[in-house]
Amino acid sequence: MALAPLSRRERQIMDILYERGKATAADVRAAMEDAPSYSAVRAMLRTLEEKGHVHHEMDRLKYVYLPSLGKEKAKRSAVKHLLRTFFGDSPEQIVAALLDVSAKKLTPEELNRMSEMIERAKQEGK
Repeated sequence: MALAPLSRRERQIMDILYERGKATAADVRAAMEDAPSYSAVRAMLRTLEEKGHVHHEMDRLKYVYLPSLGKEKAKRSAVKHLLRTFFGDSPEQIVAALLDVSAKKLTPEELNRMSEMIERAKQEGK
């Protein structure tokens, strides 16, 4: 299921919803830095619902918004979109770009775990 890409503010809202599990528009607005108006937050939540990223439930007279996908599925969908859009479906190119921007920040433990993942992928590919 490919979901529509998100704007910066929409990603900010999704981060809040993933962190909390569910939230009202007022809760989301209260958690946002430099928050737009309440009506703007509601409009963005409606847009996120139309795009398939969230759904709502009724809690008395309030809409409570929840992510439509689990965080892991959403991550995979986002990576697939990045891979297709910016890296020509090349995992090698996306890994090279990640290493280019974060190689100095990686600890030896993180590099070892990444090496182990690559080794597992090699074994599974045989």
